[in-house]
Amino acid sequence: MSTYYYPLLCTRGAVIFPMQDLAVEVGRQVSIDAVNYANSYVTNIVIVSQKDLTVDAPGPDDVYNVGTICRIKTSRERDDHLKVIFSGISRCRITKHFLKEGVNFVEVEEFPDEVEDEAEIETLTKKALAEFNVIAQKYNRPGFPIRQLTNFDVALASVLVDTFAQIYIQNIEEKQLFLEEENVNKRLNMMLNHIEKERNMDMIEQEINEKVKESIEDGQRDYYLREKLKAIKDELGGADAGSDIDDLRERVEKEPYPENVKEKAREEFKRYDMLPPSTGETGVIRTYLEWLLNVPWYQKSEDNENLEDASRILDEDHYGLTKVKERILEYLAVKQMTNSLKSPIICLVGPPGVGKTSLAKSVARALDRRFVKISLGGVRDEAEIRGHRRTYLGALPGRIIQGMKRAGTLNPVFLIDEIDKMASDYKGDPSSAMLEVLDPEQNSQFSDHYLEEPYDLSDVLFICTANYRDNIPPALLDRLEIIELSSYTEFEKLNIAKNHLIRKQVELNGLKNSQISIGDDMLLYLIRHYTREAGVRQLERVIGTLCRKSVLAILKEKKRSVKITKKLINTWLGHEIFDYGTKEKHDQIGVVTGLAYTSFGGDILPVEVNYFEGKGNLIVTGQLGDVMVESTKIALDFIKANAKKYGIPIEFFEKHDIHIHVPEGAVPKDGPSAGVTITTAIVSALTHKAVKKELAMTGEVTLRGNVLPIGGLKEKSLAAHRSGIHTIIIPKGNLKDLDDIPDTVKNDVKYIPVEKVDQVIHEALVNA
Repeated sequence: MSTYYYPLLCTRGAVIFPMQDLAVEVGRQVSIDAVNYANSYVTNIVIVSQKDLTVDAPGPDDVYNVGTICRIKTSRERDDHLKVIFSGISRCRITKHFLKEGVNFVEVEEFPDEVEDEAEIETLTKKALAEFNVIAQKYNRPGFPIRQLTNFDVALASVLVDTFAQIYIQNIEEKQLFLEEENVNKRLNMMLNHIEKERNMDMIEQEINEKVKESIEDGQRDYYLREKLKAIKDELGGADAGSDIDDLRERVEKEPYPENVKEKAREEFKRYDMLPPSTGETGVIRTYLEWLLNVPWYQKSEDNENLEDASRILDEDHYGLTKVKERILEYLAVKQMTNSLKSPIICLVGPPGVGKTSLAKSVARALDRRFVKISLGGVRDEAEIRGHRRTYLGALPGRIIQGMKRAGTLNPVFLIDEIDKMASDYKGDPSSAMLEVLDPEQNSQFSDHYLEEPYDLSDVLFICTANYRDNIPPALLDRLEIIELSSYTEFEKLNIAKNHLIRKQVELNGLKNSQISIGDDMLLYLIRHYTREAGVRQLERVIGTLCRKSVLAILKEKKRSVKITKKLINTWLGHEIFDYGTKEKHDQIGVVTGLAYTSFGGDILPVEVNYFEGKGNLIVTGQLGDVMVESTKIALDFIKANAKKYGIPIEFFEKHDIHIHVPEGAVPKDGPSAGVTITTAIVSALTHKAVKKELAMTGEVTLRGNVLPIGGLKEKSLAAHRSGIHTIIIPKGNLKDLDDIPDTVKNDVKYIPVEKVDQVIHEALVNA
């Protein structure tokens, strides 16, 4: 066996057989160097294929050890690569790799063909020749000249196999097996086996085509190809790529969906089947079917109809809120009695932090229903409620249907938060879309643009929340049952902190009840001087801060427990943040204590009036809104009209300027309830009669001296009571609101109802 030394060329997937020509583009520099060296010195080169085509710099382990000694017939340079035609000479086995003059070289052994039985070779060759020429005609390729086999020769049989392998075998690994096989008999058998396998594949292809043609109409090319693919998968026994669609089909037939939903799903399945799998529309249909079948259509949860349990759960979660709890229990009682009650649409209206959202969660827990929430704050697009039509890219159902999918049942407690903060623009009015959701007469046939099928929302217990009743769109307001949640009293805040907030923050911060002590007096101190709010959110944050500080003190200073004192609060939280207004210490001339209703609850609002020589101007300061500025003008004009009655010379107004000031000028103030306060302060200043220090007032005034009702009496009463005021003048029209005021306040405060300004002045001024 002869040994030779030649340059080495590694190819990506190209296998060359003896007596065959092959054109190769040579681009790697190491390969170009090998070709140039062979052209210059030895004319021959060894070509071997890589095992992994992705390797850029193959080493000895990255190539096969059997290749072909080739002669370079032509070589032309093109741009940065060579176009080379190689002619195969003989098979060889690589025994050694080495580097010579910067070129990869190999030591090879040339190995001849082996022959077992020449008679068998002759028979196999004739059979292979016939098959080869048939294949050549089928694929319009050159056959093997018959005249070359007139005088039979083993070498010609080898050439026949190598020609077949070079032209018709595409798989690189299979080509390499033909190259490495030394035995001509075996190579002939390998060729015949390959031809037989191809013939069988053709037969299977023909059977598949016949099956498909029987089941389709002429001209349905796309459908034909899909059926053909399905038949191929059946022959191979592989898994159906559309198994997820099949799962959805099975769900439609097995589960008790409404008939209209089943029909809609079947229509979509037909559309899906008619489309090629590669189109984007199939993904759109699949997504739609998943939404359609995953939204609850028949699933319901059983309500807890035990009224005692429901009442206990509501009391556990919330202190006070008697009216709201009564309304929920009424709903449960009527449902238990009728078993067919349409869910009422309750709207909880109140300032931030008074427990509207947490109350809805408690309702869900009391009813043993699923709870789901959406927020409408800032929503401007109607499609947020009704969904987008499927013609839009990335279309989805609206928030209502998305919430129902999250709930998983037809009868959840559905909280629609911040319904007063919806807006509208060129994209539509979402409040109009909400009408169909919240109207009990319409929501059994709610229409979502994406879902397209009517959806029944009549079993849903909708609870809405809002901060301001006036901001709720009128059409929606007409369909809501409003339940007011006003600000908490100090007593209520104290009990909420004791029963809920402290326990929650102690657990969140890893403390035990024995490790921190906060007395009632300290809680009141926190409520009055570190929070100013209607609810208890800031109070909870402050308590959480004290708990965290306590944890740090226990770990850092090795304390066993911490008792919260006023000094400790001032150290940890800083100086007092808020100072609620206090009543006047003495009877004052031109100073009247008014009452204000703010987003933080109620507060007292002192109004000061003074006058001095001038030209009859009215000066108003204290950053008052338009309504309060108008109240000052009405009050002054009323006094001018009745100056004689109050003993004020009419010429006084021409020679003096009157200045009305409401302290805390940095805080904007507005509202119609300061009219009587301003009027009384002006009369007091101009008549030099003092106002009683124990008294506060609220009410709007008209040019004729009538006192009109106002809002927020509960909050204003709490502010007056907190400031030590025990007498409040209120409009007679507000007597009905006294029922909402806690008994602790009513028992300590005297209410004086009035209809005219004269009554106010008589009650307010000393020696009036």
